[in-house]
Amino acid sequence: MNASTTAHTRRSEADNLRWLLANLVEEVPGIRSVAVVSSDGLLLLSSDPGLATAGKDPEGPGTGPKGSSADLATIVSGVGSLTTGAAKLMEGGTVTQTMVSMDEGALFVMSISDGSLLGAYATPDCDMDVVGYHMALFVGRAGHVLTPELRTELRKSMELDQ
Repeated sequence: MNASTTAHTRRSEADNLRWLLANLVEEVPGIRSVAVVSSDGLLLLSSDPGLATAGKDPEGPGTGPKGSSADLATIVSGVGSLTTGAAKLMEGGTVTQTMVSMDEGALFVMSISDGSLLGAYATPDCDMDVVGYHMALFVGRAGHVLTPELRTELRKSMELDQ
């Protein structure tokens, strides 16, 4: 495969992941925002890429953590790191999913591959089983294509969106 074909394939895979993420938000009742975060905490993909910096939320506060994908990515990365550390201390094995229930929302964090994470912020009345199921479907579809090359492609496109 030549370089042009490889680049086209990565763009196609990136577009497919963007579609899967948008579909997750549109099809699952209660999900407000979703982010895919790399193992080093960088935002790779977001349900609202145009809102990657705080203060640009057209619907005002309350649609996501401070209306910012960057904030959601930071939270997802931190929760992922804390739960991984806790699992190591408790000899609990690999963390596959974490859920935080709050008065005004719910946060879900799920491992994808190579330390990458999928995070979703949802309404407090969401059906947690449905959200978890659809996140697991996304992870199953995305995990095998989230290669280092594709992560680089996604990072570059997120930088251009900001």
